[in-house]
Amino acid sequence: MLCLKADIERWPINGAFTIARGSKTEAIVVTVELTEGAITARGEGAPYPRYGETPDSVLDEIDDIREFIQDGGGREALQARMRPGAARNALDCALWDLEAKRTGRQVFEIAGLPAPRPLKTAYTLSLAAPEAMAAQARANATRPLLKLKIGGPDDLDRVEAVRAAAPKTRLIVDANEGLTLDELKALAPEFARLGVMLIEQPLKAGDDEALEGYACPVPLCADESLHTRTELAACQGRYQAVNIKLDKAGGLTEALALKTQAQAAGMQVMVGCMVSTSLSMAPALLVAQGVDYVDLDGPLLLAKDRAPGLTYVGSLVEPPKPELWG
Repeated sequence: MLCLKADIERWPINGAFTIARGSKTEAIVVTVELTEGAITARGEGAPYPRYGETPDSVLDEIDDIREFIQDGGGREALQARMRPGAARNALDCALWDLEAKRTGRQVFEIAGLPAPRPLKTAYTLSLAAPEAMAAQARANATRPLLKLKIGGPDDLDRVEAVRAAAPKTRLIVDANEGLTLDELKALAPEFARLGVMLIEQPLKAGDDEALEGYACPVPLCADESLHTRTELAACQGRYQAVNIKLDKAGGLTEALALKTQAQAAGMQVMVGCMVSTSLSMAPALLVAQGVDYVDLDGPLLLAKDRAPGLTYVGSLVEPPKPELWG
């Protein structure tokens, strides 16, 4: 008999993590365990208040589907029964892990994917005063890709300070919906001058129709505006890239389908994450194979990751071992 268990876990962040919407000092995740005899399969989701989620609401969503899962409900049926979000992500990834453990095959084989390879991830610099962000950049100047959180009146000073502190690294700027169109138009040429290669979600998701027809000198990437394939067509006229996160997509199943459709549409793809543990990153690493930008640094931002976790060597992250997931 299959038994489902779900729990809330709290993982302290190393310091604080600050974006345009606020700051936090811990990552709160919901884990799912599916136990069948000697087999235990797992998945993890990160509730996100921006999308109306709390840890308790995610537990409630999982409890509502408990009987269906314990009676043998599978991944494909799950897509229609649950909305995309952290709850479906945790369940979907646990079901993938369950099939892998039942069959003795790895998830990439079941999904018909090539064996995953190590990938270089971006490293995120938390929003702070320009001099503080410069110090973060200086400490991480040997990393190949830094992502800067912005969203305030000193944004140009922030990017200039980071560029001076890390002159050789590639830069992505993430506004988390913190800019107006006029601010974007003023900043984008300056960001291009400083070698910024991508700007994530400059405007609020509900306001980004204003981006249609705007020839931004730096490619724009949809994050909050894109969750699943449903939003992809609207994003095509406004953005040149999309950020796929399993917590937004509602699991590995939809994330893989979204990646395929986005690449077929000629869009660049980033695979990103919420601040969470290696259990969240492991399935995302499968989606991240062959994409343009990888941003799976969640465990690097924590004071301590779960064990066993992923192996990070600098910015290089190794594929997951079956003991963790998949």
